[in-house]
Amino acid sequence: MRVAIAGAGNVGLFLAEDLAGSGHEVLLIEKNLAHLAKIDPPSGVTVLAGDACEVTLLQQAKLEEVDVCVAATGGDEDNLVISLLAKQEFAVPRVIARVNHPKNHWLFNESWGIDVAVSQPHLLSALVEEAVSVGSLVRLLQFEGGNARLVEVTLSDTAVVAGSSVADLGLPRGATIVAIVREGRVVVPRGDTTLAGGDEVLLLLAAECEAEVQEILVGET
Repeated sequence: MRVAIAGAGNVGLFLAEDLAGSGHEVLLIEKNLAHLAKIDPPSGVTVLAGDACEVTLLQQAKLEEVDVCVAATGGDEDNLVISLLAKQEFAVPRVIARVNHPKNHWLFNESWGIDVAVSQPHLLSALVEEAVSVGSLVRLLQFEGGNARLVEVTLSDTAVVAGSSVADLGLPRGATIVAIVREGRVVVPRGDTTLAGGDEVLLLLAAECEAEVQEILVGET
């Protein structure tokens, strides 16, 4: 997989090293020459000096040939511009953008060409909720401008659905269970898989299904 990362700060550099270590071809773009001089890129990472907000630079980077573009600079304005150019001018299949300031999160949607927006404070908040919440639907990740999301619910011992099979839950068509974590093991769900109290149920669902899914899974006896 070919990945272009805009921003060679701590986040961008770590991501580049991690992806290259997994065998991916990575292009790291950074406009701060003084910062670039301090970087020793690992094998598999190509560094390009320049402003990723400039179309000519992205043409030079052959952005139309990458599979994923990550806008990981320290400026939200830059990340929005980079994302929009990547999607609209170069038709990059998947665009991921870093949200530096949580109050700007609402801007990071499909109208700016963003498939996935990553806000570290929001993610930390979700992980805290996921760790302490039983019987509550917790949103872990949001895709496609907010219409699709990954959610998790830990079933209480008194959950109505405990003892029911996946096929009998009556989930809406826009929701599907993708995994169940039970006693530290991942269970790949099938129609006849039976839910139990204490199960961590992960679902991929459309935004309009969230309330119905919550009613089904969170109800207690």
